[in-house]
Amino acid sequence: MAVFLSQLGRLAFRRRWYVVLIWAAVLGAVGLGAVKAPAAVDDGLSMPGIESQQAFDLLEERFPSETADTAVATIVFLAPDGEKITAAEHERSVLDTVAALRGGDRVATVDDALQPRSVSKDGSVAFTTVTYDVTAADLTDADRAQVKRAIAQAEASGLTVETGGSALSTGGGPGGTAEVIGVSIAAVVLLITFGSLAAAGLPLLTALVGVGIGMASIIALSSTLGLSDTTGTLAMMLGLAVGIDYALFVVSRYREEREKGRTPDEATALAVGTAGSAVVFAGLTVVIALAGLGVVGVPMLTEMGMAAAGAVVLAVVVALTLVPALLGFWPNAVMARRDRRTRRDGQDGQGWPSRQRVPSGGTRWARFVQRRPIPVLLLGVAGLGALALPVGGLQLGMPGDEALPLTATERRAYDALAEGFGPGFNGPLTIVVDAKDTPDPETAIEEIAREIGDTRGVVSVSPAHRNEAGNTAVFSAVPLTAPTDEKTKDLVNTIRDERSRIESATGATYRVTGTTALNIDMAQKVQSALAPYLIVVVGLAIVLLTVVFRSLLVPLKAALGFLLSVLASLGAVVMVFQHGYGADLLGVEQTGPIMSLMPIFLVGIVFGLAMDYEVFLVSRIREAYVHGERAAQAVTTGFRHSARVVVAAALIMIAVFAGFIGESDSMIKMIGFGLASAILFDAFVVRMALVPAVLALLGDKAWWLPKWLDRVLPRVDVEGESLTRHSRTGESATVPSPAAESPSRAGTEPAPDDGPSAVGRTRTAR
Repeated sequence: MAVFLSQLGRLAFRRRWYVVLIWAAVLGAVGLGAVKAPAAVDDGLSMPGIESQQAFDLLEERFPSETADTAVATIVFLAPDGEKITAAEHERSVLDTVAALRGGDRVATVDDALQPRSVSKDGSVAFTTVTYDVTAADLTDADRAQVKRAIAQAEASGLTVETGGSALSTGGGPGGTAEVIGVSIAAVVLLITFGSLAAAGLPLLTALVGVGIGMASIIALSSTLGLSDTTGTLAMMLGLAVGIDYALFVVSRYREEREKGRTPDEATALAVGTAGSAVVFAGLTVVIALAGLGVVGVPMLTEMGMAAAGAVVLAVVVALTLVPALLGFWPNAVMARRDRRTRRDGQDGQGWPSRQRVPSGGTRWARFVQRRPIPVLLLGVAGLGALALPVGGLQLGMPGDEALPLTATERRAYDALAEGFGPGFNGPLTIVVDAKDTPDPETAIEEIAREIGDTRGVVSVSPAHRNEAGNTAVFSAVPLTAPTDEKTKDLVNTIRDERSRIESATGATYRVTGTTALNIDMAQKVQSALAPYLIVVVGLAIVLLTVVFRSLLVPLKAALGFLLSVLASLGAVVMVFQHGYGADLLGVEQTGPIMSLMPIFLVGIVFGLAMDYEVFLVSRIREAYVHGERAAQAVTTGFRHSARVVVAAALIMIAVFAGFIGESDSMIKMIGFGLASAILFDAFVVRMALVPAVLALLGDKAWWLPKWLDRVLPRVDVEGESLTRHSRTGESATVPSPAAESPSRAGTEPAPDDGPSAVGRTRTAR
């Protein structure tokens, strides 16, 4: 692999115009396809296998004309303090507003806001529900403006009006500010790391090209493949992250080889052959994690995972072809300014001046950890373990309008309805009764409604609505507690547990659905799928890393470290967003359950990035070990070459994800905080501290592999040993020896910052 990739890198370097034109043509073609493609159809969230979905499917079958996903707006009227909404002047204002709402072109129905069930007991709050005959996406600005004019009419009379529902929602999610801030910080970090505008801009440019092609491809294929409009979310996030990382790794290795005296094309070939090999296997681990999302059994997650996996594959190909091509355009510009100045001051030749360096920060840190491996290991594990403890009290759910900031009208409408009608009013349970096989469907439906209405924790039950055949009915049950309250979850389970008894008595059966029940079912499904997902992903990754590193203990250490960092970050999320510790500092106005899909997203994204850092860092350590250095010295050498790049990559990702913490939506805050915390823990505690500590304790045993397994496993050359061997023997020399061969390869005395090194025969990949 190393030889093939080095040849590919050299070809891209020499044929750079062709490579750039090919990528430009691909970007233009998929961009045109995205523009011409029809819009994606959002089929909503489907979760096969859960009761809520089964009930919804039954509704679609028995009430085909009434279950369309049409837009709905809830208009909440609040009387001034101390007054009642039923006062004559306020009543007239409400009636006029309702009449104005009915005048909308796309309005199907508008409920009476002054009927008894729409007015709170104290008379201070009333509401009406506006149902449209089109989806929220099909509503025009004129439709929304008509609602706003009607609301302004009520507000002019002294009433306070708040709104909720899909029809008037402005949509969540970041508006681009977070991405701009993240990319800007990434540019600054890259500039500080490399000391060159070209070196800082190249990873950003290639990452944006890869993301652009990936997103355009997803948009172009969305309608054909039936993808939802949210499919590309994960692909954009991960594509940008790994795209920067992979280009960063290749550019860093190129600069290192140039500093050893290699010519630009030689350095490019060796960079793609070695760092490129690490990129390939790091990308494979990410693809495994994303493809594993299919284990959860949620079609939307499977689509997102496969789309993101495609984006990662694209990032790998970009790093192996477009990056070396662009290095051909700027072979010297990507070098640090001080090195370019040295060359202008009188250095000749194709190569770059080799210079002695003082011990780097990575060298000093590696030596510090190796002198104190046990304290570092104990402190790191204890710290992450303590942060992981709150995971034991994790409550999964799907925060709704109650999690929005108080500045949002949806949040104020939610609070007003909860105060006027009870906390459970915002999350009614929908009961679907199937009486198709009963001799007296009407009596069976009435009996089931009565039984559920008498259940402890149910405040009220609405009249049953039957289909045309009269064999199916649907009604609502309002819980006593809020939608995200654990008591509501217990109520849903109680109603379902009583099903067998009620079914035997009536001959009919029922299912519980609605937003509240759907969120409960989703949380349970995700929680039960989390362990199998981890087993599949981590297990396959261990196999892959065993092939890469020819070791049993190193992959096991990598997997355990990843689990520690993920659990610690999830524990931090629970402490802030569920228990409220430090919530004010992040602008979290309402604590509650953790978003159901959060653990899956966290595992998938963080696993990919963690394995990036693991492969790049440890492959450099193994490279030094295979090339003849002692185990301890190999760790120092690996950190000298890789620590700065890994730190820069981690800081970039932390900046990108932390930018989302500033958004107003609590779910976006949660995702941003969780991902930023996970990268912080994994990169700086696990990879930079626990990895060298464990390797220091294991010594040569870290690279032990049973002979029988060594014979079975396929051999890959991530360390570039084949390149060195070809260079020394002169057989099919892919990368000629540099003018000044590095000490670990030439068998001379080590550089001053390396410390003592055992120089001997080169270890072959064992």
